[in-house]
Amino acid sequence: MQNPETSIAANAALFAALGDRTRLAMLARLSEGEPQSITRLSERTDLTRQAVTKHLRVLEEAGVVRGVKVGRENRFTLVPEPLEGARDYLAAMSRQWDDALGRLKIFVEGN
Repeated sequence: MQNPETSIAANAALFAALGDRTRLAMLARLSEGEPQSITRLSERTDLTRQAVTKHLRVLEEAGVVRGVKVGRENRFTLVPEPLEGARDYLAAMSRQWDDALGRLKIFVEGN
């Protein structure tokens, strides 16, 4: 099992990376399953290739995309495991809040 502090740090980095609509849009495109180049990811957007590259680096550091060199270009794919871990983390936080609210309700109604 992962150390809670490590889990918090990893999830904080992931949530920070996901806190940008441009990066979320990139993840949505990558979730279609096909590896995509920087050029392809910048199509139909107002973003330069340099801007796309910066966003991809943030997503790579958060562990949700992986770049693979194919010829002269990098192709990026989605790595779903960190997102699944974040979902599990949020579910655990939700259960903790539900438990705390349940205890508060019992306390309030008991007085």
